Amino acid sequence: PSASPTPAAVGFDKTAQSTDDPVSSWVVVNKSRPLNPIAYEPPDLVYPDVTFVNRQPLRAEAATALVALFQAGKAEAGLDFSVQSAYRSYDSQVRVYGYEAARSGVASADAGTARPGHSEHQIGFAVDISAVPAQCSLSACFAQTPQGEWLAANAWRFGFLLRYPADKVAVTGFMFEPWHYRYIGIPLATHLHATGVTTLEEFFGLPGGTEY
Repeated sequence: PSASPTPAAVGFDKTAQSTDDPVSSWVVVNKSRPLNPIAYEPPDLVYPDVTFVNRQPLRAEAATALVALFQAGKAEAGLDFSVQSAYRSYDSQVRVYGYEAARSGVASADAGTARPGHSEHQIGFAVDISAVPAQCSLSACFAQTPQGEWLAANAWRFGFLLRYPADKVAVTGFMFEPWHYRYIGIPLATHLHATGVTTLEEFFGLPGGTEY
């Protein structure tokens, strides 16, 4: 009989990168998994050569991928995009979360805004994308815009994951955000796309949920 295939040949090496180290593009941060250190600041932040609403940087690898993503959207579908927001420091998240909590209450803020130290924006691998011209920015209806539809179908090719799907609120802990994309690298994004797994929590078997 032929030799059995090695696990690497039939599966995906989930241990290839850390899900705990915030420097890793596979780090999983959510309500039950704070960053360590809590006020982590990423290295190699750069400003991608794209249109910005708020000019904020990304980790270099994610920035390069974002440029390629936006260029493909323009070349393939004639669509234009902008960065609504990208990296936010711990201190910035203190202000963002504090504003939302004061404006709408803690429960409402927790549904859509991460507390400081629990935000993907703090790792420099997350980006909020808007349409140009602006339409449904930071709103669920962005999913129905040409830009939102194209991103949902194609972002994986460039290493990005739609991080907070509509049907996974109980898993991710956050409401549907069709504008929020997380860079995880092409190999993992491709594998998730091929297998139909839509959250990092489910793929890596890690806790998430709606409670801190």
